[in-house]
Amino acid sequence: MSDGEETKLTVTGTVEEVLPNSLFRVRLSATQEGEEGELVLAYLAGKMRLHRIRVLMGDQVDMVLDPYGGRARIVRRLT
Repeated sequence: MSDGEETKLTVTGTVEEVLPNSLFRVRLSATQEGEEGELVLAYLAGKMRLHRIRVLMGDQVDMVLDPYGGRARIVRRLT
């Protein structure tokens, strides 16, 4: 890795709850059968706000996790 370059962890999840100010509570996809993923607080990426892409409860989304944990940035709406 060179200076300033970060590895970005991209995961898929389902929007469980829509919160005010473009925040969402998203359940990460489970890695094993019969197991529930953890809940993460996520916000919309700037391009999604710019192009007014709406995210609703129940949508599948791609997210980039914050390396320090706790939050994620939604970068793509899958369904």
